[in-house]
Amino acid sequence: MEIKSIQPTVKLAQYSERYMKQLAAFQLPDQQLEFTSMPMEKIHHPAISRNTVHVMILEGDEPVGYFALEDGTKLHKYSDNPHARLLTSFSIDSRQQGRGLAKKGLTLLPGFIRDNLPDINEVVLGVNKRNEAAISLYLKTGFVDEDEIYEGPKGPQHVLHLRV
Repeated sequence: MEIKSIQPTVKLAQYSERYMKQLAAFQLPDQQLEFTSMPMEKIHHPAISRNTVHVMILEGDEPVGYFALEDGTKLHKYSDNPHARLLTSFSIDSRQQGRGLAKKGLTLLPGFIRDNLPDINEVVLGVNKRNEAAISLYLKTGFVDEDEIYEGPKGPQHVLHLRV
């Protein structure tokens, strides 16, 4: 008799308040918090655009990751494209790291954009030059480094582009 294990499906979904407790319980080590923010802090940040799309990486029905797709003035620091969104606050709960969930989630991003934000043709992000693991992840999942640098408050950042 053959035994098959069923692994939960990884998918992207827009934030819903039914996941608030789970996102509020996210854990991130201090060295990662230097480069990102906790999901609920971002979702409730008073300066964030009302048009921001908050996205969860779900494994089955469990949120294991989070990021925001912003528009507005923050986006314009990175791109002049009126059909772009800025990816910010990307994180994977530390208890779920090391399982390929970040890569799986980012690989689903182009399809999520086409299905949910059909007017968007590009995602941009700024990643701190010191965050080598994140740079490698983004490049492996289709983002392109076009040799642009943004001088952010925490130091120089590579501006990476993902055409959708």
